[in-house]
Amino acid sequence: MPISVETFFLDPSTEGTLQARIQQMVAQGILAGRFRAGERLPSSRKMAQHLGVSRITVTLAYTELVADDYLTSRGRSGYFVSENAPEPPAFTGNPARNDTVDWSRAIAHRFAPSLGMDKPTDWAKYRYQFIYGQADETLFDSTNWRLCALKALGKRDFSAMTADYFDGDDSKLVEFITRQTLPRRGILANPDEILITMGAQNALWLTAQVLLNARRTAVIEDPCYPALRGILEQSRCLLHPIAIDGEGLPPDALPPETDVVYSTPSHHCPTAATMPLARRKALLDRAERDNFLIVEDDYEFEMSFQNAPSPSLKSLDKNGRVIYVGSFSKSLFPGLRLGYLVGPAAFIKEARALRASVLRHPPGHIQRTVSYYLSLGHYDALMRRTSRAYHDRRIVMDMALKAEGLMTAGHGAYGGSSIWLRAPDGIDTTKLAYDLRSAGVLIEPGAPFFSAPNPPTEFFRLAYSSIPAPRIPEGIALIAKAIRDMQIAH
Repeated sequence: MPISVETFFLDPSTEGTLQARIQQMVAQGILAGRFRAGERLPSSRKMAQHLGVSRITVTLAYTELVADDYLTSRGRSGYFVSENAPEPPAFTGNPARNDTVDWSRAIAHRFAPSLGMDKPTDWAKYRYQFIYGQADETLFDSTNWRLCALKALGKRDFSAMTADYFDGDDSKLVEFITRQTLPRRGILANPDEILITMGAQNALWLTAQVLLNARRTAVIEDPCYPALRGILEQSRCLLHPIAIDGEGLPPDALPPETDVVYSTPSHHCPTAATMPLARRKALLDRAERDNFLIVEDDYEFEMSFQNAPSPSLKSLDKNGRVIYVGSFSKSLFPGLRLGYLVGPAAFIKEARALRASVLRHPPGHIQRTVSYYLSLGHYDALMRRTSRAYHDRRIVMDMALKAEGLMTAGHGAYGGSSIWLRAPDGIDTTKLAYDLRSAGVLIEPGAPFFSAPNPPTEFFRLAYSSIPAPRIPEGIALIAKAIRDMQIAH
């Protein structure tokens, strides 16, 4: 592909003939590093049309640049940036400036990152990728996804892709969620009780903004999803962490002043504990008795390869106290950023108004593509394929952990894509995680999931969503060896 002709423009402040100005324009692009060796320039005809000059003027400018070794001509293929073109200078950083703004006073609100351990952007290059939430290209159906995306680009769907929905959503996607997705979780909802969001995290943010303020109390699980804790801290609410046990959040531990409870009953994040049916009913009874709301993040309910999943809290709710959060980003791929909220119409109305004031609505083309992917059956096929693969990997991981004597600290009753572990006392898994990178191993330390100022350091999470089964025993062995080495060093 040639360099886009739109990249070029003649600076009206430059002097000289048109030919000289065109030469300068191209040379400056090369010297600035915008055009690199081997890249093809637009043809003289296209460049002339774009700049509004004669073709011979452009041809003469190109010829001069070839003579100066900025460009090279390859017969009928056109003009290319020469391999011998001058290298862009190695610029130093911007010189110090006298910034007169007192940013400690100018910033009204502070938003510290709270996503936990930094994951390397080149995670796929690591041989043992035990990190959560990354897509496995060997499982994802990219061919049918591409076909659905192309279908959504068609003339029939032109309006769905290009229109401004204002505060609305793609009607086909909402209809599918209403008729197919939610009934599988025992949930019946009308279109005015559903809102499409930019992933589950955006959905959680909307609930916090609508339901909480500085006088209200939110309960979170401890440990929990670090970004949720950050969202609630930004809402300025009173935050009350409750330690979970092997069955998730204990309702009896909730304080009487509770206004909103955030819970992941299907697969607790990060331990994968599953809340049993009796406890779910007890939590709903407590919500009705003490007049609070529940935000249910139905985390990984699709990954149920051991037993059938428990009914969602929302399906058991008879009093309109549960707001349900679902996500396609977790089950398809994280870069999709598409989820949904389900709740009483009065709540959805406010959440919709807030979303419209911030981002209007998620992109129409993405919504329609997902709608086709769901309605044509590709999503269900992907879930079956992924569930089988995760089940096989989980068996391999359980055997490898047992062989190496590593201790599992959390057990999900229905599957999932990760395991919560506890290292021996005194092991700092944050240091362990960074040490393991040099061996090609990625793990997630557990400290960021806890609310305490001095969280326990021994916990860590291993995911099997993106690592092939044959590599799992090798990776587990490296983790076990690193832990033993740390124990010896101490």
